[in-house]
Amino acid sequence: MNGPGQGRDKLVRLPRGLTVRTLVPNAITAAALGFGLTGIRFAITGQFEQAVLAVLLAGLLDGIDGRIARLLKGQSRFGAELDSLADNVSFGVAPALILFLWSLQDLPRLGWFASLVFAICCALRLARFNARIDVEEQPHKSAGFLTGVPAPVGAGLALLPMFLWFVTERPELREPAVVGIWLVAIAFLMISSVATLGWGKLRPRRGIRLWLVMALGMIGVALLTEPWLTLIGICVIYLALLPYGIWSYSQVRRRRATTAAPEQPSA
Repeated sequence: MNGPGQGRDKLVRLPRGLTVRTLVPNAITAAALGFGLTGIRFAITGQFEQAVLAVLLAGLLDGIDGRIARLLKGQSRFGAELDSLADNVSFGVAPALILFLWSLQDLPRLGWFASLVFAICCALRLARFNARIDVEEQPHKSAGFLTGVPAPVGAGLALLPMFLWFVTERPELREPAVVGIWLVAIAFLMISSVATLGWGKLRPRRGIRLWLVMALGMIGVALLTEPWLTLIGICVIYLALLPYGIWSYSQVRRRRATTAAPEQPSA
């Protein structure tokens, strides 16, 4: 028979639970998920402004949870999976249902199809991101670009017709056909291979950094005083920068191809 010491040596040590460092960013991610679900609840009761604000708050929390995890050195595989699941609800399912209840339900079949396309494309984008998370060779990422439109940005762009409607209340902005086409277009941008600008690509020169800080402060004030007009402006600027991102990455590819090309032997 094995002695007590031998029996203990054969025990499998179970993994430890979440540490305090990983608990904080995961709690923020869970809060973002709660905001996304609450946005659906507001949409069901017809409180569309509150529904949109809940999704925007989820986006704000999603923007800081990863940075706090890196600051606390609390990154974990659990946190990465939780973040993707929360993003799928807050930026895929929630905007799709909010837009359906706001406009698309007037065309039940085609409207529901557009909502499904957006929610599924968001899930596919997040699945692609998770599949590449351990891949070292990522041309877009190594150059400071993203592949396709990120899920939080896609949610904001999808809600652009609502931002415009909150300001103008023009009935054509609520037309199901218009909203459905817009929603499907943004869905395809999310799963596309288009190179989009990422934070790593934004490296302002020293001479304008103070001006940039002032501009960001003014944007924060504008979001509090005129949230819908400010969000419209942010969406328009982002869409205008899409062609620049494509052109800029083509320049990077051209430089890489020139560097990697073997030198031609002299005659």
